[in-house]
Parts: sequence; structure tokens; C-alpha cells
Amino acid sequence: KNVKNKNMARTKIDYGIDLGTTNSGIARMENGEPIVKKTDTQMDTMPSCVSFGSGKKQILQIGLMAYNRLKGDKLNAMKDFKAESSNTFIEFKRTMGTDKKFFSPIMNSEFSSEELSAEVLKKLKSFITDEEIKSIVITVPAKFTINQKDATSRAAKLAGFEHCELLQEPIAASMAYGLDSTSKDGLWLVFDFGGGTFDAALLKVEDGIMKVIDTEGDNYLGGKNIDYAIVDEIIIPYLQKNFSIDSIINDDVKREVLRDAMKHYAEEAKIQLSFKDTHNILSDLGDIPGTDDDGNEFELDITISQTEMAKTVSPIFQKAITICNELLKRNHLNGNNLGALILVGGPTYSPILRKMLKEQVTEKVDTSCDPMTVVAKGAALYASTVNVSDEIIEKGRDKTKIQLGLGYEPTTVENEEFVTIKILKDKTKGAIPEKCFAEVVRTDKAWSSGKVQIDDAGEVVEVKLNEGKANAFNVFVYNEQGDLIPSEPNDFTIIQGSKVGSATLPYNIGIEIKSKASGKIVFRPIKGLEKNQTTPATGIANGLKTQKQINPGSKMDFIKIPVYQGDYGSEGSRAIYNEHVFDVIISGEQLPSLLPEGSDVDLTLKVDKSERVTISAFFPYLNFTEEVVIPETVQKEIDAKWLETEISKAKQTLNIIKQEGDFTDKDSLNKLSN
Repeated sequence: KNVKNKNMARTKIDYGIDLGTTNSGIARMENGEPIVKKTDTQMDTMPSCVSFGSGKKQILQIGLMAYNRLKGDKLNAMKDFKAESSNTFIEFKRTMGTDKKFFSPIMNSEFSSEELSAEVLKKLKSFITDEEIKSIVITVPAKFTINQKDATSRAAKLAGFEHCELLQEPIAASMAYGLDSTSKDGLWLVFDFGGGTFDAALLKVEDGIMKVIDTEGDNYLGGKNIDYAIVDEIIIPYLQKNFSIDSIINDDVKREVLRDAMKHYAEEAKIQLSFKDTHNILSDLGDIPGTDDDGNEFELDITISQTEMAKTVSPIFQKAITICNELLKRNHLNGNNLGALILVGGPTYSPILRKMLKEQVTEKVDTSCDPMTVVAKGAALYASTVNVSDEIIEKGRDKTKIQLGLGYEPTTVENEEFVTIKILKDKTKGAIPEKCFAEVVRTDKAWSSGKVQIDDAGEVVEVKLNEGKANAFNVFVYNEQGDLIPSEPNDFTIIQGSKVGSATLPYNIGIEIKSKASGKIVFRPIKGLEKNQTTPATGIANGLKTQKQINPGSKMDFIKIPVYQGDYGSEGSRAIYNEHVFDVIISGEQLPSLLPEGSDVDLTLKVDKSERVTISAFFPYLNFTEEVVIPETVQKEIDAKWLETEISKAKQTLNIIKQEGDFTDKDSLNKLSN
């Protein structure tokens, strides 16, 4: 096999990472095939788990070893039922883009979600031993917000990647599926039920060109919910029946310690019941530390059948199925219109889920792809179509070899493609023979271009493609005597039969404005940046007016325009109900001269295909444009329990006011209720 060595410059990214909530994987293009690279424990994926220290030592463990340690920590907490601060972390993908910090006592330091994600990325990178990777494609859920995507890009930087492209997970899955699929037209639904997130994406495929037309999902629905449902509905009732645990159940802290300790037994049951009819949760005496209220040691011996399992997990799967049906309905479709339903994520192995999908969505549930690796493979396929940045190419060149410029379409639905080949004289340090000949050979050896003379002006070669697959080609350069001359790049890949049309915006991007009709501060999508708009996209918000005079040079005088993301149906809703992204702030320091009150401001927002946003503001009165620097965006993390308490307190207060009937401003009260 033509394996690349460390010194060979890649012109395409070629590497894809599925950075998952519970499991992650890396894949690379090799001879036109996306190959999932094995982890240090010879698995396709590893747990997205980071552990600091062992004993008193500050040792860093990532992956399976860290996850096994987490299991042990959670069980050991049952010795004294105290919620101790852990040195092992998982599911930090759920808090990407927030200011949440994870404190490690051993390190005496706290870590953000992106710092922990960076450790997972570094570990995945370490499984590639034959070359250095500086460019990467990382997948993200379709419903990730701009803040969450920014955090993912920052994690990539921290992990040493100089160039990172983001790709929506459903598009990655469709690319991997689309290559093997015989159906090149129609509608596909990607059902991505992961460890912590659920995504449904509707794709239209025309002549193999894929376009996401709509997405829906829940960033807090996943395998984790199934694990806890098994704990709450099967394991804890068994313990209540066989042991005295009232003091544990009635204490919030102790109950959570018990639930966390039992979660790993539940996880094992979930996995086993995806492949077997029954599963026995069995523990030996002494496996589970601590005792019940009567001083008895805990033991588990529970046989779970598929019927019991179905009763427990069906409501959770039902949430995901309802989301799918709503997505289809709002696009005036039903399951009969689908050409395929593509499964992604470990929980989709479940026969219970597959049966529910066939009954409630469509018969066309496709099980041909491995749900655990389909996203990483698709990411690598997509990576084979994305150019490495010029900067990285320049750094990686071995100029002693003849440097070639190759031009071609990386994805196509045609059976033949033109490839241009030229010698880059100014990039080559070694001697270039007077006459050079190039031969392009498809790696299956079934097609070759024959020798074609090339120079610095460029020559065109027409290559023949195998249908419905990634076609890898080698490029050989010879002198007039027929000697092989070292050259780079010396291979390329063209994917035939499927093409990523474009990603789409998962949310409306808009601004906060005061509604003339109601006087309320509402959300207004920016024209051109509505949900499902194809990316890259440009939106312009005209007609914004300054509220006061802005004096030049004054930091105290400024314009503030809050930018939000809103989901389906958010137009006209209260701005605060939507996701705040950042505030565009322009002060007098940035303006060349005085700007009167009531002056126009035109905002232009550009969104690239990784959903990175750039903004400029134009002031017609001054004929002046200011480029706006977007700050690093993080959301304040709100504690769910605190929020529940506050909502319940507010509801109680409202009810008391209503019951007493002693109020003068009925409008204000109704406003509160809403």
C-alpha cells in the first residue's frame, strides 16, 4: 500500500474526528477509503473521558482507563455516601460554550469544557503514529449553537490543530452512507441518537448531491437518559425490595451517589440487550461497597427481559421519534416519502428502537452502516474534499522533490473528471529535468492515463472514475529516460456519486429590536440568515437607528446591538427566550466623526460553512464601515435545580396574587403569566 510518510505534504485534510459526548473516534483516508484508526485498546472508539492523577500523582489518563477509573470512583462513593469532588470527567460536550468549570482536587486546578475536549482530541491524534496532523475536520451536532461551535474550534486549537473545519454530524453520516447506498435520489432522514444528544436531519439527495433541508433535535436527550431510566425503574426498585434503603432514597445527595454508582450496571444492560434477549445484572458480595440501613452488604441479581426493557426505554425513544415526526410534518412529508432512515449512535442498535421506528416512522430503516463509526468515516470522506490551508502546505513542503500543482473537483456525479497537473518551479529547490512526464494511475490498477508531458504551464488529464465510491489516484513523474523522479503531492482522491451540496443554518440568526406593534423587545431574524439557509450565507439588517448621539473618541458613547439565535417559529418571540450569541458594540472611539441621534446603521453578517460569523457595520451618514471583532463567546451556565426552584417560586407567587384577587394592574399580571 502507498502509505504516506511523515515528510509528505497532504493537500487535502484527509482526517476526520467524531468528538462525541460519550465516545470519540478518528478516521483517515487511505487509498480512497475512510479507515477508522484503532485506539490504544484496539477499539474503533474510546470513551470521551479525562482523568487526572492516580494516588497522589498528577498522571493524565484519557479514554478507557479513565472511564474504568470513573466507574470505580462512583462505586467507592457508596462507602460513605458523600458526593466527593472527582478527578475524572465525562460528558463535558454538554457544557461546551458555557463558562462551567470542572475542578480537580489532585491538580488543584479547574478546567473548561474545551480544555477537557482538547485532551480527548490530543489522545485521538496520538493514535496516528506515521505522520503529524495539523489539519482536521471535527463533527458537531446539527443543533449546536454558534457558542458551542466556537468552543469546539477553540478545543481544536488547544489540541495543536492549526486548521479546523467543522461539519454537522448528520452530513458526515450521510456521506459515509451515500457512498455505499444504491439510492442516489430522494429524501433521507438521519436519526442520530448519541450518548448525550439527539439530532434528526432531513436530507434531499438529487443525483447524489446531498443537501440538509431541515433539522430538529434535543441537545439533552441521549443514551445517558436510558441508563438512568434503567437505574430508576429496574435497579433501584430491586434494591428497595431486597434491602432497607429508605435513608438513602430520602436524601438527595445519597440518592444521587447511588444512582451514579448503579449507572454502569445499567449501561452494560443497555448494551447487552441490544444484542441478546435477556441480560443478568449480577454482582458478587463485596463488589458494591457500603451497606443498607440494616448493615447488609449490597448484591445485585436481576434478570432483565426485552419486555421489561421496552417498558423502561420506550418513553425516551418516543421523545426522539416524536421529534422526527414533527420534522417530517412541518415539511409536509411522512415516513412513506423517505428513501432511507439512517441510524447513527450506539443506542440505535436497540431492537426496541428499530421496531418503534419501523412502526411509527418508516419501514425503510437502514442498518447497513455501523452506527458507531459512520460519523468518523463520513468526516474523513468530507476531509478528503477540503483543502489544507496554504500556510500549512508551505510549512510541510519537501522542496527537494518536484512540487506539483494539482487541480480537480474532489466530489463529482460525473464518470470522468479533468485534472490539471503543473510543475511549481518556484516551489522546487532540486533540479528539474528538461522534459518531465506524468502518469496518473488509479490505485485499483484498472486505469492509467499513460505518460503525459508536463511543464509549469500545466497539462490536462481526463481521469476515469469507478461509480459510487472514492477513487484514489497516484501521480508518478518521470524524466525522458524513464527514471522515476520524487514528487509531491503524489496522490489524490475524487469521490464519485455523492457530493455535499451544502450545510444549512440550524437556527435563525437575528437581532433584538423593539416591536412597533407591542412595544416589546422581540427577536427578528436577519434576512438571508434564516433557519435552513444554505451556508456560506450573508445577511443584511438595514434600517437600524442610533438611539443617541455618538461623540467621536468617546468610550462612554456606544451602540449596542444584541445578536441572538432562534429556533423554528422564533420570529417575533421575546428576544430573551432565544439564545444570546454576542453583542455588537461600537463606541465613539471607533468612529471618525460625530454621529447624530437617529442615524442609520446597516449590519452585514457573514457566516462561513463552519458557521463562523464575521460582522461589519456601515454608517451611511459618515460613509464609514467598521469591522466588528467578535469576542470569544461563552454562555453563563445556569444550574438546572436553581432554575426549577426559581420557576416554582414564581408560579406560587403568581397563584397567591390571583387567589387574593387584590391587584390593580390586570395587564401586568397577564403579562407575568405569559
